[in-house]
Amino acid sequence: MGQGHSALQTCINGIANGRSGFAAYPSQPLYQLAWVKPYNLDIKVHPEAVVRPKDSNDVAEVIKCATQNGYKVQAKSGGHSFGNYGLGGGQDGVITIDLVNFQQFSMDNKTWQATIGAGSHLGDVTDRLHDAGGRAMAYGVCPDVGIGGHATIGGLGPMSRMWGSALDHIVEVEVVTADGKIQRASETQNSDLFWGLRGAASNLGVITEFVVRTHPEPANVVQYSYTFIFGKSADVASTYSAWQDLISDPKLDRRFGTEFILNPTGAIITGTFYGTEAEYRASGIPDRLPGKQDLVGNNDWLTAFAHDAENEALYLSGLATPFYSKSLAFRREELINTTGIADIFKWTDSQDKGTPLWFIIFDATGGAVADVPMNATAYSHRDKVLFYQSYVVGLPLSKKSKGFLEDFHNQITKWTGAFGTYAGYVDPELKDAPEQYWGSNSKELRRVKKVWDPKEVFWNPQSVKPAE
Repeated sequence: MGQGHSALQTCINGIANGRSGFAAYPSQPLYQLAWVKPYNLDIKVHPEAVVRPKDSNDVAEVIKCATQNGYKVQAKSGGHSFGNYGLGGGQDGVITIDLVNFQQFSMDNKTWQATIGAGSHLGDVTDRLHDAGGRAMAYGVCPDVGIGGHATIGGLGPMSRMWGSALDHIVEVEVVTADGKIQRASETQNSDLFWGLRGAASNLGVITEFVVRTHPEPANVVQYSYTFIFGKSADVASTYSAWQDLISDPKLDRRFGTEFILNPTGAIITGTFYGTEAEYRASGIPDRLPGKQDLVGNNDWLTAFAHDAENEALYLSGLATPFYSKSLAFRREELINTTGIADIFKWTDSQDKGTPLWFIIFDATGGAVADVPMNATAYSHRDKVLFYQSYVVGLPLSKKSKGFLEDFHNQITKWTGAFGTYAGYVDPELKDAPEQYWGSNSKELRRVKKVWDPKEVFWNPQSVKPAE
């Protein structure tokens, strides 16, 4: 992609002006291990440089160096892209801007709006919001995921049905655009850019700072898990049907978030209810789930987050591994009927997965996320009530394991008219990826791309093309 790496290195080193730890290049020892650090080891990546700026001015100058020398740019916050897209996604010649140094945080105690650096990890954000007055916002529960990518692609978590997605909390951002300018974007300033950044920021710029609205922490959080250990996956079908009926109820209490996780030993239902145990009982939710639930307890906010993070780490830890994933988003009318559910679970039981490390997560969404109009932000899955995501891990990852997930996905699509998925579950194998990720908003997103990044400075293998 680029022209002459020595000119690029000279340019970047000039920004550093003698500072150590500013940038690294492929010829340096431990480049992959200490600087690149890919998350998905099944996708080989060789960025032309990894740069760790200290402020927005550094980011702006690095972008100028990249464009002057013919290179593309992607930002990396936590680095948990399933396709390693912050590192080029398997395409050589990309400049990675690692935002690890962007850890700033402050709280306005009048508006209760927080300013958060784009390199902050979700676990640190939780602690900082708590220490700044017992505040909270919606996002996922993997503590080492970076807010920079997470909050701009959607930012879904167990509290999203109650409060909306993470990107719905963004009031304003500082962003460096393709021309190397440091901009502010909000509903009233660069509003078209702000629209696109909330759902597709990797296509439009490098966000360095967020201003977000916050909520008081819930005083009580009820958590439970319900584990089924069956000899056959098919035995879980009726339980899944009952769970799906529950999460698709338009009147389901919005304080409730839940997942159904299929794994080699059976299945697990996890649930989080933001309220007291008495309120949880009164909601009627426990009565609609089969069997006996293991009530974890009535926890405070931090304890609840830690418990959810521990559960999530069993499936989606920060540990780099070779893995493969497929996913799909469902509207209420696209959910699989009982006949299809039984057929899919029976088929799953009969397959050779090629690895003991596989799991399939069904995750409830909707609620407050659906209150925001579809075209209010680039994020397009407002009308969805369920996501499924599947994973196989292998050392190494085999064709058989990948084939199992692809065939499982085909089994799912056979029974539904669902189309598209959450861009946070990036799938390098997707065809028509922009339409799948951004749906009806993809046309407007292309128009915004043409205005703010017509030369495609910000690029990955599935990025949006500027409108013609």
